[in-house]
Amino acid sequence: MEIKILENDNLYVRADLPGVPDDGVRHRVDSVRQKVVFFSGEETLGGDGDKVDDDVREYSGTAGLGCDCCEITGVDAKMKDGVLRMIVSRVKIKDHDNKCTHFLPTQHSRRRRGDGGGFCVSFDLPGVCSDDILVHPNENEVKFYGENKEVYEHDDSCRIFMGAITRSSVCAPGVPLLSHDIAWDAEFGVLTVRITPPGSSNTNRE
Repeated sequence: MEIKILENDNLYVRADLPGVPDDGVRHRVDSVRQKVVFFSGEETLGGDGDKVDDDVREYSGTAGLGCDCCEITGVDAKMKDGVLRMIVSRVKIKDHDNKCTHFLPTQHSRRRRGDGGGFCVSFDLPGVCSDDILVHPNENEVKFYGENKEVYEHDDSCRIFMGAITRSSVCAPGVPLLSHDIAWDAEFGVLTVRITPPGSSNTNRE
């Protein structure tokens, strides 16, 4: 994964999504804060050309701005040979003389099916302890926010991670997200969210 600031002040984001076809990526900009790009993709074919059901690889992640002086104005996304490349354009909404160099690190999630038809989704949040992670489910998605508040020598600044698990990615049609049992825990910089449908064995929050 790579993210950098271009000479024209746009952001360049590159994310490796092996197994995802060129037309298999979706992306959207956070409509409320105009700070974050959410993207996701799914492997659709196995090595023999058959559809993969049991061992499918699914990816989701975020990239965007970590400042309060800019907003995203557009995203030019291109997917080729398992690599997603995005040019994220932005505009200043607050004037100041300093060049803005703050951005959110890109992140991926890993999703697998659990017992009873549920899902287990893992996010890499390196450097973030469990006490500094917030998880907030609502009727449309499970949002999370993490921040590594302890900045060590030679670190430029703290890192902020945020993202969401959408209802459509883990729920059967017509089944409310909040009717599921939603549990989470974090250890060694990895956030794991377990979503179990109603009527299945419940998973207690750890």
